[in-house]
Amino acid sequence: MSLLALQEKLQIASKDFQKLQSDLSVAVDARQRLDAQLSENEMVKKEFALLKPGNEVYKQIGPVLVKQDQAEAKSNVDTRLEFIRGEINRIEVQIKDVETKSEKKKLELVEMQTAIQQQQEQQQ
Repeated sequence: MSLLALQEKLQIASKDFQKLQSDLSVAVDARQRLDAQLSENEMVKKEFALLKPGNEVYKQIGPVLVKQDQAEAKSNVDTRLEFIRGEINRIEVQIKDVETKSEKKKLELVEMQTAIQQQQEQQQ
């Protein structure tokens, strides 16, 4: 393969690697947001456990607090926790996939750079 063709392939692979790094960054950010949501909802669940049957629960909708049934509120938090955990698992799989692809692309880049260096040395 010619030096020029190798350099073009290297440039394309480099762009692919940068895209993978960007995808990884987005996925890690999403994972961090989900962790924050998980922690917040677990705190709410702990607070709900302290409620007595007669305590009133309010839900904020925009600027307004609306009375909500305690059992319904607890159920909503449990459902939200289940959803968040599912999303965390999905994102974890996505992160591992992108990391694997990124590592392969990195090795490919190193191999191409080595091939380019060897060709440049042969031309000198």
